[in-house]
Amino acid sequence: MAVVNLTSNELVQVEKWWGVLLPRIAPFLYSNGGPIIMVQIKYESLNLAKGYTNFASSNHKKLGKTFEVAFWIENEFGSYGDDKVYLHHLVTLARGHLGDDIILYTTDGGSRETLAKGTLRGDTVYSAVDFTTGDEPWPVFKLQKEFNAPGKSPPLSAEFYTGWLTHWGENIVKTDADFTAAALEKILSRNGSAVLYMAHGGTNFGFYSGANTGENETVYKPDLTSYDYDAPIKESGDVDNAKFKALRLVINKYSSASLPSVPSNNQKTGYGDIQLQKTAFLFDTLNIKDAIDVFKSESPISMESAGQMSGFLLYISGYAAINNGSTLFIPEVHDRAQVFISCPSKDDSKRPTYIGKIERWSNRPLALPYTDCSSNIRLFILVENMGRVNYGPFMFDRKVKSL
Repeated sequence: MAVVNLTSNELVQVEKWWGVLLPRIAPFLYSNGGPIIMVQIKYESLNLAKGYTNFASSNHKKLGKTFEVAFWIENEFGSYGDDKVYLHHLVTLARGHLGDDIILYTTDGGSRETLAKGTLRGDTVYSAVDFTTGDEPWPVFKLQKEFNAPGKSPPLSAEFYTGWLTHWGENIVKTDADFTAAALEKILSRNGSAVLYMAHGGTNFGFYSGANTGENETVYKPDLTSYDYDAPIKESGDVDNAKFKALRLVINKYSSASLPSVPSNNQKTGYGDIQLQKTAFLFDTLNIKDAIDVFKSESPISMESAGQMSGFLLYISGYAAINNGSTLFIPEVHDRAQVFISCPSKDDSKRPTYIGKIERWSNRPLALPYTDCSSNIRLFILVENMGRVNYGPFMFDRKVKSL
């Protein structure tokens, strides 16, 4: 059983953040005359959802509430955790800031195991589900009812996958428009509801792209910067595509209100060549006097211990030259290491020589060539954090675990 320590720093940070965020949201809830009918807090960001109207307006009576407001307490927690004390704690926090009239809900994969671990039975929260696009939805909705109070289980796929994400090294994912539309119709034709994930493709800005794992944490799959997702509304905002048209036809068929007109694609323009100017070489910056953010340690420390939560960290050490060369092995590099060496006694001003790389997903020893050097050879290991694991049992993804 995975348990969350209620006194952990992580949860303290959640409490501090919610203490700032939720009071600012509260005046804009639907029950207070505002436009927000559901609030999603997960996936490394906050999304204020003005959609979900079909679900909220048609199902609020089934949920036993007079207001069309819902608050997402946890997302797919049952896929990697099992802690009812933690879930009840989140409920208490949310109600303390947002009141008793708001609908609190969780979402978990459509299996008995994930629902049993990830939600709270009864009417403390509303338990929603998600499942692979193309799976038969109604057996999952039947299972969903077992975890909700009687009469309070409107069928909702809280993540209806319109496409899928792409990892580095993979072909850009494309899913069939007609297949996706047919799967949505299976839900809507029997008065079920679905949240399109993603309705609009987006972008993972900066170093926040995230990553997935496979059957173990060595099967590491970092996400692309693009999160276009093959969604019906593209990352660029364009809608002139087969998937948008197919999904729109299905939604229009079962919508009680007329759909707005289809907007035009965004106008594109060219900006010409952009000239970049070199300002410094990485290794030249090592000679800067009074440099900050430099740590000395007998053994390598993780990025987190150095206060470096994303990006790159440069490790510097030394070793004696051996006639047959040396071998560098990093048991658990998280996530990609570029290795350089130099000989200070020959020419300290010369930039280090690139030797090779060690990667998390193909962790092989790296041969360090023999170098005729009267002093210790300087070893430089530039470690890149390619994205934090944000789903599944290996989310506690420290950078670097072992070096």
